[in-house]
Amino acid sequence: MRVALSGASGFIGSHLRKRFENCVVINRDDSEEDIAQKLKDVDVVINLAGASVVQKWDEEYKKELLSSRVDTTRKIVNAINQSAVKQLISASAIGVYPDNKPCDESCEEFADDFLSNMVQKWEAEARKCEKTTTILRFGVVLGADGGAFGTMLPTFKMGLGGTVGNGTMMTSWIDIEDLMRVFEFVMDKELSGVFNAVSPNPITNFAYTKAIGKALFRPTFFPLPLIVAKMLFGEGVIVLTGSKEIYPKALQKSGFEFDYPDINSSLKHLLGQN
Repeated sequence: MRVALSGASGFIGSHLRKRFENCVVINRDDSEEDIAQKLKDVDVVINLAGASVVQKWDEEYKKELLSSRVDTTRKIVNAINQSAVKQLISASAIGVYPDNKPCDESCEEFADDFLSNMVQKWEAEARKCEKTTTILRFGVVLGADGGAFGTMLPTFKMGLGGTVGNGTMMTSWIDIEDLMRVFEFVMDKELSGVFNAVSPNPITNFAYTKAIGKALFRPTFFPLPLIVAKMLFGEGVIVLTGSKEIYPKALQKSGFEFDYPDINSSLKHLLGQN
């Protein structure tokens, strides 16, 4: 099975490149014609295109966030529809869901903010694909070599980690190894529809923080005040402070089993403590 990948230089993309060593790389500045040429002999396209949300959002950057997802996905889908590609797996985000409400894929209520509206437009472009289409809504992806966890790991190792604000917000997460297995699972079974790529055990930011401290044998006494977070990230602070309690009902119903279903097993894996 030959895979083409957009967003190949990112944290998740780098892990997928190791999984699919001969994958074709789709660049953000490729034209629709360029992409169509690259899709010859490709079976599955994995679309991860999108500028990082963990940045300070101003009006200009919000335009980049939207364009890098919606416009790029539109080009990819148009190219796929002219090709012999069998399946599109398109990234999305649990930021589409409302805060402080337990949700699985059947939830029809969405948040009313920039992030959610962007995700809905992003998914709408993916749904224009005429081939088998799988939308994976990512939670916080945990990996020691990148993403939010990898970035903050040195701070926690120095004993300077802490909660975001009061730590009451829910965090829905997934171990990077389980996410790689999710990609393989939906490919092998040729699944279509929306799937929440999160573990079955979301936790509060407080519990998440304490679990990291315990695994590292380090204190976690230094919270990130919300006022500082807002100064650093602007409107993008909702990525850190949003309270998302999301469950992977569709994945589990399809038969997927998590190797790292709880935060302690994931941390042992990521920190090499197994």
